[in-house]
Amino acid sequence: MLARQSLGRIANASVLGAAPAGARNMATLREIEMRLKSVRNIEKITKSMKVIASTKLNKAQRALQAGKAYGIANSELFQHAPSESTGKRKLFIVISSDKGMCGGIHSSVTKATRRAFAEKDAPFDQDSPIAVVGDKSKSQLSRILPKNIFLAFNQIGRDIPTFADAAGVADLIMKSGVEYDSVTIVYNKFLSAISYESATVEVETANSLKESAGFKAYEMEDDVTKDLAEFALANALYAALVEGHACEISARRNAMDNASKNAGDMISNLQLKYNRGRQAAITNELVDIITGASAL
Repeated sequence: MLARQSLGRIANASVLGAAPAGARNMATLREIEMRLKSVRNIEKITKSMKVIASTKLNKAQRALQAGKAYGIANSELFQHAPSESTGKRKLFIVISSDKGMCGGIHSSVTKATRRAFAEKDAPFDQDSPIAVVGDKSKSQLSRILPKNIFLAFNQIGRDIPTFADAAGVADLIMKSGVEYDSVTIVYNKFLSAISYESATVEVETANSLKESAGFKAYEMEDDVTKDLAEFALANALYAALVEGHACEISARRNAMDNASKNAGDMISNLQLKYNRGRQAAITNELVDIITGASAL
């Protein structure tokens, strides 16, 4: 009788690593093994994306250094022609991208825009227009300030942004017919390969340039200030686009690095659980075999 019971227990434990009878919410060895395989595949993907982002980061940093010259040229111009505009309707241009998996870099510019509109004594009208570059910030701002968004751009800067991209954005803004007294570009400022921060830059409009003392000293046609304002906007947009792109690539590299480390930790924990479960299953089978042999 004992021999039959022992042989019955051996037959019931035919699957190595099966959960004990009546056990609930216990992961079997097969489930742990499948999860280990899944996490290892994810680790391979994140490591590959980290290598790709590291390669792109070098190119983005070189483009950033070249693009900063455009922003410096604007600063020099506006220093000699300070703004005297008193209007309160401000145009916000938010710079982000269409791609994700790069941490909270898109939320950074969204929060900066939201804080500007949330100020009690904001020096601009609350119905000021917003133009958004990139689908990520567009979807975020659409939930917070849906009535302010009048123009959105995507597919810009899929690779390294070019001046043609910035000029196209500036041209569409000028042709949109939106009325504004000043322009503020919200973008991510590149600090280092591991850090960034949201920043803003002011761009002079055609009216503010026309009314500034530096331009009043000379006789110029109206088209001169209008063309100069559009060119200055394109310059500022290009500088912001390349800097935001460098921040995005840097953030994606860091995010994939962290994801790879987390996957490695998960693999270590799952491997430990798998080894313990396998050892316990083998021990149980040995006990059943020895008990059955002793009974026989």
